[in-house]
Amino acid sequence: MKELGLKDTDISESFILGSGKGGQKQNKTHNCVQLKHIPTGLMVTCQQRRERELNRFLARRQLCELIESQTSDKKTPKALKIEKIKKQKKRRKRRNKDET
Repeated sequence: MKELGLKDTDISESFILGSGKGGQKQNKTHNCVQLKHIPTGLMVTCQQRRERELNRFLARRQLCELIESQTSDKKTPKALKIEKIKKQKKRRKRRNKDET
């Protein structure tokens, strides 16, 4: 966050009631974290784990990656992986058209 120049005052944080798999602990506690970067308007929601503090950490990391990808031309590993999958699917579509 320091490298990107993000401040805690620029981030709006809210906790949402959990949902999905995980049982009573997951569904009755407010462990889903929603972060909004006020200057850019970017929003991230994270509910990967059952613990609120761990979800806060993961959401902040996702927000930093998102802001970094928006500000720089450098692609993130996640974006590269998505691009690779799109190319593979495109090749499969061409191959299927040629066979028919």
